[in-house]
Amino acid sequence: MQEYWEIYMKNLEGKPASILFNAGISMDMEEIRYTYPTIAFIKVRLKKPKENGLLSKEEERDILSLEDKLEAALIKFRIGKYVGRVISDGYVTFLYYLQFTYNWQDFLEFALDKHQTYEISAGHQEDSEWNYYKNLLFPTDREWQIIQNHKVCDLLQSKGDRLEHPRSIKHKIFFINSTEKQKGEFLKMVEDEGFIKIKTIKSEEGIEGVVISRDDNILHYNIDEITLRLIELSEEYGAGYDGWEVGVEN
Repeated sequence: MQEYWEIYMKNLEGKPASILFNAGISMDMEEIRYTYPTIAFIKVRLKKPKENGLLSKEEERDILSLEDKLEAALIKFRIGKYVGRVISDGYVTFLYYLQFTYNWQDFLEFALDKHQTYEISAGHQEDSEWNYYKNLLFPTDREWQIIQNHKVCDLLQSKGDRLEHPRSIKHKIFFINSTEKQKGEFLKMVEDEGFIKIKTIKSEEGIEGVVISRDDNILHYNIDEITLRLIELSEEYGAGYDGWEVGVEN
């Protein structure tokens, strides 16, 4: 079973939420969801959250210590899989998929023994479709794009890139379900927004696409706005956005 973790921000019921989730487990979800059919949660009320309801630096060590203790208990009791964590509105919620529930209470008592100063609630319910994982933890296409945007920006910044410097950014779009009319309308639309067509391309499956370019900076908020706009336009014209590339600016 593959395991790697991603973290991102989203809006949850009108409030900012920090989502940490096991992205790798999604590759095995269809194979294991019947073995782990029960969603379980441990919800911890923060003592000193930030004004926006997220975790403060002051309390981070205690919450990470609790997370480590829960992970150790999970291994000890072999109760299930840790799939994610949600921080929002002054609470941290740890989420698990369980194989068995008969030792859930033993797991809780062992893991939470040294954290009784926190207000904690816990419970579980059947979820063999893994709806909590798919609909709460797993990112939408747009959220995935933001995750990838920030990874690229952070990598460039680590190489000394000055993200605020405008430079040519190339974007790939494939016309997955586009008619010829839609292709023309899409290209006219992006041209009106300052993009130029660099070249025509084809995917490995033979789907026609284009590379378009425009000079922009790649500060996080700006590249997010640009890529989300191109995703919106692509979907409107039966196409699919396939990412961007840029050179380093020192």
